[in-house]
Amino acid sequence: MLTKVKADLLIIGMGAAAQMAALYAHEINPNLNILIVTKALKGKGGCSRMVQGGFNVVLNNEDSHEKHLMDTLKGGQYVNDQELAKTLVEQATPTIKELETKFGCFFDRNPNGTIHQKAFAGQSFDRTVHKGDLTGIEIISRLTEQVIKRRIPVLEECRAVELLLDETGQIVTGALLLNMRNGEFMVAEAAATLVATGGGPTHYRFHAPGPEKSVDGIAMLYRAGVLMKDLEMLQFHPTGLIVPGSVVAGALLEEGLRGSGAHLFNGNGERYMLKYAPEVGERATRDVVSRSSYLEMAAGRACPEGGVHIDAAHLGADFVLKNFPGMAERCSQFNYDLARGRVPVSPSAHFFMGGAVIDTGGKASLEKLFVAGEDAGGVHGANRLGGNGICESCVYGRQAGKALGKYLSNGNRTIKETKSGMAEEMIARLQTPFERTEGVDPFALRKEIQELNWNKVGVARNASDLADALTEIEDIANEVNKVSVRGGAAYNMMYNTFLDIRSMIDATRMIAFSAQLRNETRGAHFRKDFPDQLDKYGLFNIFLRRGDNGLPMAEKKPVVFSYKSLQECQQYRK
Repeated sequence: MLTKVKADLLIIGMGAAAQMAALYAHEINPNLNILIVTKALKGKGGCSRMVQGGFNVVLNNEDSHEKHLMDTLKGGQYVNDQELAKTLVEQATPTIKELETKFGCFFDRNPNGTIHQKAFAGQSFDRTVHKGDLTGIEIISRLTEQVIKRRIPVLEECRAVELLLDETGQIVTGALLLNMRNGEFMVAEAAATLVATGGGPTHYRFHAPGPEKSVDGIAMLYRAGVLMKDLEMLQFHPTGLIVPGSVVAGALLEEGLRGSGAHLFNGNGERYMLKYAPEVGERATRDVVSRSSYLEMAAGRACPEGGVHIDAAHLGADFVLKNFPGMAERCSQFNYDLARGRVPVSPSAHFFMGGAVIDTGGKASLEKLFVAGEDAGGVHGANRLGGNGICESCVYGRQAGKALGKYLSNGNRTIKETKSGMAEEMIARLQTPFERTEGVDPFALRKEIQELNWNKVGVARNASDLADALTEIEDIANEVNKVSVRGGAAYNMMYNTFLDIRSMIDATRMIAFSAQLRNETRGAHFRKDFPDQLDKYGLFNIFLRRGDNGLPMAEKKPVVFSYKSLQECQQYRK
């Protein structure tokens, strides 16, 4: 018998966006029946917890929302949704204050007691609030405490595998879940559903997110027919640790290190960022630094470990250990001395700028569906500034929570009926790997997907590679239909990897397809065959839906310059 649970609000994910939404929806209406679903344990998983650097916010009288907005639009190379970006910077200020006053966060202070803000790349003012270099742990720990205090129920080690729809296919009724502890499927139906799983591009050889991430949210949204945008814009963080043979490979050395003056060197000992970005050097935006590092590596100027070196030793060992204790400790675990020597790093797949199309309250294109955090697109345009990520998660979690609280208090608490047989058909299809005694190894397919994306849909792209990638990912998709899984259903890593690669395939389709349609370089999207940014051509967003054949369909629409003109963006200097 298929277990079914019902709620007023189903929240998929438990990072900053998800928990902020739960807390603010509860604040508006404490009588709401809210259910949170997380693949991890309470407060112990996801990307928000891994945030090191901090939260960009205007607090100083010498700073302004205008400056933060212009920095964000300049960093996004003008294709941001300006309505979303404006909301981000304006609502960041009350959000950071409420994180302290409502939820108990406490960020680092100046000697006079004001909140300390540090330098991050791509900004005209030092506006990054932080807790040492472990900011995410502070935010997530305090938010989790508040969720527990309010007795909001959480299904732990439970993953959403598909969104459920009504007979029309236009209303989201909930989600099909897998309880990983016992391997049993269950149906969660709700009057409103929030997808806030975080993107997590682990489908690349080097990636920053933790191993439980597998682009589930973005893939589920795509498969449900949600309108998506800007999926070609995937950020590679410039400084992911090189740790051969370890799942830690790709873990980040955060932006503040370069913001404080750390240098990057190629294998010849040359400080190469002075060549690519002479005015700002290592404090260039992430897209510029990642691309520059990749070009050095591709030109045969890699360090012996295969990447480039970051060097903070000249800042002084005491300074590094005091300001970046988490990073220094992580490096020491792999016999690297961040405070006194050079550490090998590589560009590492990090963040989706693209995702579901939303409004400022998180409302998506299907009825009763809301999206927040990295699963949503538009805020960051072609490149996200360091420090704007956890800012987006908290701000838009807060925005969505308020919107959901109002929505569910205005006569919208009716749970629509899921299409008859939909969940059962999904389960039957998803259980077929257990029925095969022999077949394809899902671990090998995951490795194949990661290498395909790294080599052909990665930092540097071209038309031939993208065409090959789209062909090869369909070959891999056919192989997924032959996967065989051994063992019982409970805590089956092999089976969960099978589910992971389904999502990775859909993410690859969207990224490569969108990348084919942008014949220029813009932000994180670097085309070797079109190396220039072409503002006379490229000021559009690519909107995408899943076609009846499972493959993407796209439409280009001009960027809407609702607050700042193109000329203002182009002429802005930090």
